[in-house]
Amino acid sequence: MLTDVLHLSRAQFAMTTIFHILWPILTVSLSAYLLLIEVLWIRTGDVMYYRHARYWSKLLALNFAVGVVTGIPLEFQFGTNWSGFVQFCGQFAGNILGFEGAMAFMLEAGFIGVMMLGWGRVSRGVHIFATAMVALGSSISVFWIMVANSWMQTPAGITVVNGKLVITDYAAAIFNPDMVWAVSHMWTAAIETGMFVIAGISAYHLFRRRHPEFFVRSFKIALGVLVVVAPLQVWLGDSSGTSVFATQPAKGAAIEGHWQTNKPGTGASWSLVAWPDQQKQRNDWSIEVPGLLSILGTHSLHGRVSGLTDFPRADQPPMVPLLYYAFRVMAGIGFAFMLLAFWTAYALHKARGSLDRLLAQRKLLLAWVLCIPLPYVAVEAGWIVREVGRQPWVVYGLLRTSQAVSAVPASSVTASMAMFFVFDVVLLITFFLLARRWLKNGPDLTATPPTTAIAAPRTVATES
Repeated sequence: MLTDVLHLSRAQFAMTTIFHILWPILTVSLSAYLLLIEVLWIRTGDVMYYRHARYWSKLLALNFAVGVVTGIPLEFQFGTNWSGFVQFCGQFAGNILGFEGAMAFMLEAGFIGVMMLGWGRVSRGVHIFATAMVALGSSISVFWIMVANSWMQTPAGITVVNGKLVITDYAAAIFNPDMVWAVSHMWTAAIETGMFVIAGISAYHLFRRRHPEFFVRSFKIALGVLVVVAPLQVWLGDSSGTSVFATQPAKGAAIEGHWQTNKPGTGASWSLVAWPDQQKQRNDWSIEVPGLLSILGTHSLHGRVSGLTDFPRADQPPMVPLLYYAFRVMAGIGFAFMLLAFWTAYALHKARGSLDRLLAQRKLLLAWVLCIPLPYVAVEAGWIVREVGRQPWVVYGLLRTSQAVSAVPASSVTASMAMFFVFDVVLLITFFLLARRWLKNGPDLTATPPTTAIAAPRTVATES
């Protein structure tokens, strides 16, 4: 068992983060999808869109509830496990996380009740406004969380005076070099995840020929979004990677298993697959493409790509094999999603709108069902690359992780981690049981839009 407080605290934060991130990404995408569905219902008057809104909103409510509960321990851990981080940069990170709570979470939580329970109680205009606020709040949450994280990756707008962080340019700190790529890449990943969940669940029902007229619509809408979002995410990933090589060269070298800096006038080779050995400071074996890493990392033929041996071992990211393969899992899934979206769009084009032809594509529908967990795998792999790759720093180049950890007994961290683990398992089982019931019940195809109830004015006569 681990006895080092630093390793235990890192393991606990990793565990709670990996579990928590499963829920907000679906909240972001489902709320945006519901807003689109409700707009289509208002514009067309088609009752099927209303039934879609009622059906998918149940999954959103269930997902949101688990996300709220799992997010609370993360906030508390900054004070209990990472007091050194709070003391050093709490005046900035605390403000940003406070903005997320006040601007995003409160907005989202305040209107989700109106969105879920307001049918027939508020006008359609008020209801769609509530849905829009839930979608906006979840997206603002992504912005502020990723602002805080991107600043930890590429700190800007600050100076350090007597061991304390002082903000010199608040705007520069918020719009740090990594911020644009971090926010856009994470938000797009959330949208992509939700669309694959919607398309995968719809494909499951189509595969079993349950309510095909209902689920073919959600399948096509999700696919239409993915045809745009999937290639966009690949481009954002490439641009984000280029930024990493410029701002965090040690991380870039680690995720590519690149040990020796390429000589001037030559391109750095890219390893398709390898086994990095950090102890030996080289790859035990590698299948390489000459010159390609310079093109990928710097967008030039002979761009200089620093090797890991240029950095002291104390400044190198740990667990290089984990970083190397987590990155390839994330990137591989991203490219596979793009191909699947294009392949399906082509198949639908050949089907010429025929539902029977789509239902006959059994292998294609099964592929979408099997893809449901893959966006979560990609997000988790990407988060591992982002966070483990930043080590041994909490604030890159300024504060080491060893300086940020709290001086608490190892037994206390072990006990709290065990408690969180049991709690997360119970939540996960509960979610799947409720989601299974929701999936089994299916949509209510008899539901009709309610009319807004307007209370009659009270008079003396009626009161008597």
